[in-house]
Amino acid sequence: MADTMGDSKADLMRRALDDLTRNVAESRLTLREKLALTCRALFDAGHDSGLAGQITARAETPGTYYTQRLGLGFDEITAGNLLVVDEDLHVVDGDGMPNPANRFHSWIYRARPDVNCIVHTHPFHVAALSMLEVPLIVSHMDIAPLYDDCAFLPDWPGVPVGNEEGEIISAALGDKKAILLAHHGHVVAGASVEEACSLAMLIERGARLQLAAMAAGTIAPLPSRLAREAHDWTLTPKRSQANFAYYARRALVRHPDALDL
Repeated sequence: MADTMGDSKADLMRRALDDLTRNVAESRLTLREKLALTCRALFDAGHDSGLAGQITARAETPGTYYTQRLGLGFDEITAGNLLVVDEDLHVVDGDGMPNPANRFHSWIYRARPDVNCIVHTHPFHVAALSMLEVPLIVSHMDIAPLYDDCAFLPDWPGVPVGNEEGEIISAALGDKKAILLAHHGHVVAGASVEEACSLAMLIERGARLQLAAMAAGTIAPLPSRLAREAHDWTLTPKRSQANFAYYARRALVRHPDALDL
């Protein structure tokens, strides 16, 4: 006999969050392994653009972070070939050089102590939307984690290898989880690798949906209260962990070498 049919939505949501806490286990993957699997998962999701884009995460020593070696595509990243660099992009562990465009990551990490992982890619639909110089419109439940949490930089500052671009991008990002960069791509600033990977998946799906909807008609807005509720409901650490665990399992099937040291 059902005994929850008269419960309020708030009570049911709290109960579901408690269940998530009990049932979604902490990952046994190392930080290096999570990053390598993020690179592979995003490659499979269409985030590759040759050697463009960077996926980074704060390393164990303050002021340092993991990144890929320049010359390797996302589909070639393993736990063992990641670099550790400092804020000046000097390599402190690993062989090779980082992408000079990592410089704006240093600016974001310095400005946002809450950010532990950054994904910057040029996926097809995000790049196409960026060419229209319009912000991301969150008007579907699936993209709710980005509701009122995706900034927009309407002016392209050029190749982001200088400190000027670091200042511009980090300032435009503000306290948001993501930003769409006109004529460029996107940046996701996550509290964890799991969150950053999940939001990067969503922003490309959101751009694809938006382009399709714009071609068909006028996009209707979400009711703000319900959209905020959906944002908060879907953007929790446990929800990100569950999402990432799925992406990681799928990536491992396709790329069993990702965890190689």
